[in-house]
Amino acid sequence: MKRLIVTGAGGPAAMNFIKSLRMANEEFYIVGTDIKRFYIELSPVDARYIIPKATEKAYIDKLNEVIHLENVDMVHPQPDIEVRVIAENRDKIDAITRLPKTETVHICQDKMKTNEVLRKNNIPVPETHILKSEADLDKYIPEIKEKHNMEKVWIRAIRGAGSRAALPVQTPEQARMWIDYWDKTKGVGYGDFMVSQFLPGKEFAWQSIWDNGELITSQARERLEYLFGNIMPSGQTSTPSLAMTVHRDDVNEIATKAVEAIDPEATGVFCIDMKEDENGVPRITEINVGRFFTTSNFFAEAGSNMPYYHIKLAFGEEIPKLPKYNPIPEGWYWVRVVDNGHILVKGEQWNSRVL
Repeated sequence: MKRLIVTGAGGPAAMNFIKSLRMANEEFYIVGTDIKRFYIELSPVDARYIIPKATEKAYIDKLNEVIHLENVDMVHPQPDIEVRVIAENRDKIDAITRLPKTETVHICQDKMKTNEVLRKNNIPVPETHILKSEADLDKYIPEIKEKHNMEKVWIRAIRGAGSRAALPVQTPEQARMWIDYWDKTKGVGYGDFMVSQFLPGKEFAWQSIWDNGELITSQARERLEYLFGNIMPSGQTSTPSLAMTVHRDDVNEIATKAVEAIDPEATGVFCIDMKEDENGVPRITEINVGRFFTTSNFFAEAGSNMPYYHIKLAFGEEIPKLPKYNPIPEGWYWVRVVDNGHILVKGEQWNSRVL
């Protein structure tokens, strides 16, 4: 039996990764770690450990202590901070870590660097500028609005998940107040923010696994509604309450070229967010590496269990021959709400009647 550690096991993304493994036709012994003892109680793991934050000096030593106590074979980090720290210290960890190269992790966890690399490789990204000072607000916001004929632009933090510090704004003054708030309360100020053209179209999430530069399999979905999006200043989060599988050749092609541009020897998990511009062109807004989207169990339940394939590849085991694109039929819905679980709806097979 394979013995794994899943970090951040108290979070929904890790829990859904674990649920995906529990769907596989193989048993796993799964150890969960987290920095808090509360939410990990909900996690479907076999053992639970509270360890220091990834930014603390004792983190690697405590992680290795759990590895030895539980005879763990592999560590899968889910939070971005743990992906980065484990990638940087993989040689010090006494277990398998199937992560992209450290340089790749650094690029992808910096949305501005990601944008620059992709732009240089002629891959569609939103026009984006770093905000180094207040003067940049007065320069870039009117410039981007006029160029793209939009009433607003998008500002967000360069680093962080979950649409961190993201907000559509219409004026430099709105952006100034938003950044001032984040600077005073979170220490995130000028130099930590970027401004981009507003993308008004459909939003897609493309999940994939790779092995030494070869795409193993992938699937795209469209985010249709968001958990708590109605109460967020931006109107959305990165976590959908309603998503639908899509088959889009342009989405598949753009995402594949993006990964190849970032890392020609890509290995592990690459999850890409993109949104259509005013002309319907999907533009990449970020690439998440080393960990799965929160809803990884959507595709697993629909028949493409990427977390399981990812683990088997880490152990050097053969996996079935998989289609590189579109393993799941298009038009399948994933519906989820807080405290009431989720449901997979195949096509338009709804149980309700319209009167």
